[in-house]
Amino acid sequence: MSGDILTAIILGIVEGLTEYLPVSSTGHLILATELLGYDAEKWALFNIAIQPGAIFAIVVLYWRTFMDVLSGLLKWEPQAVAFTRNLLVAFFPAVILGLAFGDQIEMLLENAVVVAWALIMGGVAILLIERWAPKVSAREAGVAGVPFGDAIKIGLVQCLAMIPGVSRSGATILGAVSLGVDRKTAAEFSFFLAVPTLAGATVLQMAKHGDQLTGDGLKLIGIGFVVSFIVAVVVVKAFVAAITRYGFAPFGWYRIVAGIAALIWLNMR
Repeated sequence: MSGDILTAIILGIVEGLTEYLPVSSTGHLILATELLGYDAEKWALFNIAIQPGAIFAIVVLYWRTFMDVLSGLLKWEPQAVAFTRNLLVAFFPAVILGLAFGDQIEMLLENAVVVAWALIMGGVAILLIERWAPKVSAREAGVAGVPFGDAIKIGLVQCLAMIPGVSRSGATILGAVSLGVDRKTAAEFSFFLAVPTLAGATVLQMAKHGDQLTGDGLKLIGIGFVVSFIVAVVVVKAFVAAITRYGFAPFGWYRIVAGIAALIWLNMR
């Protein structure tokens, strides 16, 4: 059991470190499982079940924003309504595809080679978008200021993250930036969109496979939850500051190097 606790802590750290960075948390969890020789099937449900820890980090860090939106909705204030509308229309495409192709997506979660190639291609995409993205539009005023049509497009781009290694945060952030949204707003849109998206994915998987959990399994999930929450709180704060100053290119280069290294290692096993 002590070995399982260490595994839960390691995977919790990986989840917290990578969930909101454009590097793919699912991809890194899959590669970490392969690299450390863990039983992938045994830890597959765990990797999904600890995502609420990262979700809770956003709720805690942005609690004032969520409270303002809830208060604004009660008064039907335009900003609060626009904020909620944008998140809902961006969330909807993932719901449709997740329900329609859930089994096929689960099969991809077992393929570390897919993850490695997705890391490389995603890194190249980040570098290209950083170079060719349009100038920031002055029309946006935070998430609520993103136009309705752009919110739909961001939601469609998020669906690419159903391929392990693509990165949900990377797809949504870079999709928003390519539409002219400023980096800070793009990152925060991705953070807020993660709450319903990750919560929905977790509930779906727990409903399908929750019968596999034992008392020890729930204990390990609790440990992973706490670890991923603590790490995510630190990472989100640092990430917003880093992209405002340095942009996304460092993450693009990291993905390319990590993907190539993973392919080499997988072929040498």
